[in-house]
Amino acid sequence: QLQLVESGGGLVQPGGSLRLSCAASGFTLDYYAIGWFRQAPGKEREGVSCISSSGEGQTMHDSVKGRFTISGDNAKNTVYLQMKSLVPEDTAVYYCAAVRTAYRRSGCPALARLYGNWGQGTQVTVSS
Repeated sequence: QLQLVESGGGLVQPGGSLRLSCAASGFTLDYYAIGWFRQAPGKEREGVSCISSSGEGQTMHDSVKGRFTISGDNAKNTVYLQMKSLVPEDTAVYYCAAVRTAYRRSGCPALARLYGNWGQGTQVTVSS
């Protein structure tokens, strides 16, 4: 069974930082691209960042460019989202998701509907 377990969310002040973790089990990251998505109340789910099965990161939303960094640790089978310079507009439930790829394939899909396995989500709240 493919499972994704997220952690690291919480309450942080504007300008602060958080690191989210997505621990994968039942599969190897060499065969899956991993995407981070977020959804705020009353808004559509949007892509944040993704990492290919070859370990290359990609920003999926202009608002997080230069602030969020995605990375992977294949030894731990875990993907991270390092978030800095957080603003209230970043407040949302953050989800990680996986999609099967060829072995260590470059690039990752940007569309949420292409990801078939999802984590439970972790709440990120940016507020004073």
